[in-house]
Amino acid sequence: MAAEEVLQTVDHYKTEIERLTKELTETTHEKIQAAEYGLVVLEEKLTLKQQYDELEAEYDSLKQELEQLKELKDVMFDKSNQLGF
Repeated sequence: MAAEEVLQTVDHYKTEIERLTKELTETTHEKIQAAEYGLVVLEEKLTLKQQYDELEAEYDSLKQELEQLKELKDVMFDKSNQLGF
């Protein structure tokens, strides 16, 4: 009887080890997928940040150009007034 109980206990432990191994494998796979997704999100964020920086630089450049054109217009307007146009 004791040998039969030992075999049942061993079978129980084998089954439990198989279950835990499967669960660990699934959990590890899920964590890897989550990490890969996180990397994709970070790459996308970096790309968007780079695009934002480029657009911001272009905006600043255009804003400066607009200011220069306004100043030029004012100078030209003053000159035309001085010349009687």
